[in-house]
Order: sequence, then structure tokens, then C-alpha cells
Amino acid sequence: MNTLLACAAVTSLLFTGAIFGFFYAWWCSVMWGFDVADPRVAIAAMQAANAEVRNAAFAPAFFGTPVVLALTAALAWGVSREAALVFAAGALLYLVGGMGLTLAVNVPMNEALAEVAVPEDAAAARAIWADYSGPWQHWNLARTAVSGVVLALAGLGTWRLAAATARAQL
Repeated sequence: MNTLLACAAVTSLLFTGAIFGFFYAWWCSVMWGFDVADPRVAIAAMQAANAEVRNAAFAPAFFGTPVVLALTAALAWGVSREAALVFAAGALLYLVGGMGLTLAVNVPMNEALAEVAVPEDAAAARAIWADYSGPWQHWNLARTAVSGVVLALAGLGTWRLAAATARAQL
């Protein structure tokens, strides 16, 4: 395996791991914490988090993952078509079920919540949060599961590349 391909495979693992970890952390800690907080605090905290997530630390993993996976697939084609197809499948799956789902569902929900003035009345805030949190978490769990599968595909693709390289050296 050449150095560029090895770097691409490792970068695929890092990016898929980062985005899976990001979605997973929101699923199993952040949203659960918000759900037990005062709903006025939860709404304000979610609005603040959504306003700040579009940053240079998040963008490479979110937007770069399908690009890196596709690049790895292209570079792998001459070494192992099986590995290349696994990386390509990961790119397509993330593009649709990770990034696509986020842009089609979670982002519009976040933008709608951003327009909400946090009510002083706790009951009104509780109703707003209940209408938002359940559906948002449902779709976040879906993109978390998809991203976990994509991470597994990146691992499988890397393993298949290493096996193909080992066979070629015999």
C-alpha cells in the first residue's frame, strides 16, 4: 500500500470516527442532560450550541467525511477493488444518511428552534422543548447509527487494503 493510500485510509477512519463520536455524544449525554434541565435552559443551550457548531473544528469531519472516503475508494481501486467498494459504500451511505439527513431534518429543526423566543413561563417552555427534543433525538439516533456503520465500513476497508497489500508482498 502506498503512503498516500495509507494516509487516506487513516484519515477516513479519523473522520468517520469523529463524526460518529459527535453524533453519539449528542445522543447519549447532551440531549439527555438537556431533557432533565429546566426547559428554558435547554432551549437557550440548544440555540447557543446550534449557533456555534458551524465552525472550523466541526466542518472537516462533517463535510469532509464523504470526500475523504471517496478519495480513499479511488486510490484503493488499483490495490483492492473490494476495499475500494467498501469505502465508496461508506461515502454514499454517509452522504445520504449522515450529512443528507442532517441537512434535511436536523438543521431545519434547529433553525426553527433558533426563531423561538425562550418563554419565561416554564410550562410553555416545556411544551416547546417536548415538541423539539423527541423528534430531534429520533433523527439524531438515525444519523448516529448510520455514522457508526460508516465507521465500521472504513475499518473494514482499511483491513481489506492491508490484507491485499500483504497478499501482494508474498
